Amino acid sequence: METQKNYRLYPTFGDSLGTGFQVMLDNFLRLLLVVFVLAILTAPFKMFNFRFNLHDLPGHWYNWDQWFSHDFTRLFTIGALGMIGVFLGLLALCYTFLAVPVISYGEHMIFLQAVRRIKPDFEYLIKGFWENYLSIILANLLVVALVVLGLFALIIPGIIIACRLVFVPYIVMDKKLDPIEAVELSWKLTRGHGWTVFLMGFVSFFIIIFGLCLILVGVFPAVIWVTSSFAALYQSVLIEKEKSAVAEQAV
Repeated sequence: METQKNYRLYPTFGDSLGTGFQVMLDNFLRLLLVVFVLAILTAPFKMFNFRFNLHDLPGHWYNWDQWFSHDFTRLFTIGALGMIGVFLGLLALCYTFLAVPVISYGEHMIFLQAVRRIKPDFEYLIKGFWENYLSIILANLLVVALVVLGLFALIIPGIIIACRLVFVPYIVMDKKLDPIEAVELSWKLTRGHGWTVFLMGFVSFFIIIFGLCLILVGVFPAVIWVTSSFAALYQSVLIEKEKSAVAEQAV
């Protein structure tokens, strides 16, 4: 039986994008299914986009006499609408921080499997709910908190932190480390590759925009290419660090 050769894995901008493109071509249908399912599972955000417009209320909202007439019916209506809005907002917040990270981290692991020429396991999209769930949720919260704090500090520190912690999802799923260890390892792995990560993120933005311009259909291949490229970068950096460690031990 013919054995497939490994992908070209070098931690450079060109090699990562090139390898990501090849990974996309070799696993297009499988990865397309993953991206499509992820889009469906994250679609509920739009359902919770509750907007309250005073002009939708009957009569004139600024006429206080009408609110205290008819047995407070209208006052009860606006109160009920407000409670519904609060409930949907809380539901969206819980979904954002307690469910979406599990699906997203699972997607990262599936793409990493594709880079490693392992048949993608679709179960990773939900496996995090019963395996490593707490680490995924806490790691995501920690990364979001650090990036937001960095953005408040004149934006540039936030960009730097985001670039240095880009490998956290892969590490949590691949190495099964806790949030603190995952953040520390991502910071260590990206040392010397910060500009590569930044450039890939910058170019990826325009790849996604170009995909959106193609009647929205092109956004799926664009997302697959970008995600595959970052998975390739993680794997190539991992290989580089492992080779360096072996060389140091040999000396």
